[in-house]
Parts: sequence; C-alpha cells; structure tokens
Amino acid sequence: MVHEAHFSYNVNATKEDRTGLEMSLPANAENVAVVRHALAGLAESIGMDEPGIADLKTVVTEACMNVVVHAYPEDQPGPLEVDAVPEHEGLTVAVRDQGMGIRPRADDDDERPSLRLGLTLIAALSSSFEIKGGVDRGTEVRMHLPLHARDRAAEEKLEGAEIPGSRPETTDLRVGPPQLLAPILSRALTSLAARHDVTVDRISDAMLLSDAISAGAPQGFPDGHVCLSILDGPAGVELRVGPMEAGGGESLRKSLDLPAVGGTLAALADELRVESDGEGEYLVVGIAALAG
Repeated sequence: MVHEAHFSYNVNATKEDRTGLEMSLPANAENVAVVRHALAGLAESIGMDEPGIADLKTVVTEACMNVVVHAYPEDQPGPLEVDAVPEHEGLTVAVRDQGMGIRPRADDDDERPSLRLGLTLIAALSSSFEIKGGVDRGTEVRMHLPLHARDRAAEEKLEGAEIPGSRPETTDLRVGPPQLLAPILSRALTSLAARHDVTVDRISDAMLLSDAISAGAPQGFPDGHVCLSILDGPAGVELRVGPMEAGGGESLRKSLDLPAVGGTLAALADELRVESDGEGEYLVVGIAALAG
C-alpha cells in the first residue's frame, strides 16, 4: 500500500476551528526532516523563541523516529500522522501511528533501538507529555512546548543547586553486545549535546557520528564489550572511545572515511584525534558549544 503525504494548514482560527497543522506522510526516515521543518515554521510564526524551536525539533525527531522504527513491520510500512495546535502559550504536538502499538519487549528482542530511551528525552524537553495506545491499536505521543524555553540554568540557581555545565561531568559506559551500542550512544550523546546552545543541525551531526562510531568501534574491542566515556563541560561534549588494542583508535578514525564520495564523517566533529597511553588507544571526538 502506498501512503501519500497530505498537509492541511488553517490560518483563520476560531474557537471551534483552531489554527493548526495536520500532516500524514509515509513513515520513513526521510520524511522526519519534512515534519521537523514544517513544525519549526509553524512555531516561528507563532513567536516561539530559538531555544524553544530547537527543543521542538529534538522532541519531534524522537517521536517520529519511534514511529519509523517501531510502529510497522519492515515489509508493511504505514502512515506517520502529526497534528500541531498553538495553545496555552505554546504548541501542542501529537505524533501518532496505526501500527503495532505499545507492547512489552523481551531483553533479547530485535536489534532496533529501545522506545524508552527516546521518550525519556521527549519528557525532559517538553512542559507536558503523555503517551497512549495499546497492542495493535497504534500509539500516540502528545507533548506541549512553551513559546519560551525554560532557562534551566536560572532554575538551578533559584533552587540553590550548582549550574549544569559549570564543571565537567563524565559518563562512563561499557556496552555489550555491540549491537546495543548504536541506540545507547546516539541517545546519550545527543541528549548531552542538547543541553548546550547548539543547533538542531549540530545535534543531527552528533547522531550521524555516533552511528558511524558504533559501527566501527566493536572491531577494537575483541571481548565484545565497548568502553567509552562522555565528558560534558562548559566547552561542549567530548567522547572518548577506548582503551582499544594497538591500532584500534586509528582504525576507528579511518572507518569514518567515505571513499565513494571522497569525504569523511570526521568533518562533522569540531575536534577528532587519536590518543594513546599505557592502557591502549583512544578515539577522541569533540562537539563544541556555541560561544556565549
């Protein structure tokens, strides 16, 4: 079955007929960018600030990718439906599918990313969030984004807590089996990058880098467990993969090259280098925050 894309935008709103955007598209990864940019345009038109639009793009990407990855069998694609309504000093967005719905998954289920990881990020960036559905009844994720993103640093000051980013914090991960690395690293790295004043395009770059690193990293860890650490500090986010066996760091760096197009994914990083110490080699990847 072919699912066509449909868009509806009403600019003359009444109490019964509110301004909003309705979209129905085939649930594939390429269309997620279409949804993201359309909603960003609506958000800009109603006066949402830039940090709020960045949060909106992030949560919409996560919600839509949940549909792309989880809703339908690979050989039976279905629709991705998105509604957005300006209300309550912000934008309420609903992302729904007509797929398999919410169901428990065994720990040894397929290799697709876990639904729970993306929903955690959505809940953290939205002012309100709900999910509903059931087995074979589809799923709906509904979230509200305010016109003005919360000043998280100011909130921490008011609570007497230390301001996030005022000192570096390191997250250490040891992941196995290797097929779990891609979803875990992608969500961890992008959620940390989202804390900084970076654009959604830079967060997308971080996702691409994490996927490429996840594909190449297991080769340097013959025991099947990948070790890495993520340093989150005022200057941005730094990923250190290792220690790997001799030559592992350089091999992982070369795996980012794209000989078919004469380029390299290494260009997506603000810094990329190979280091070594008595324990082995490390690939170090830096994603810088914007200068304040």
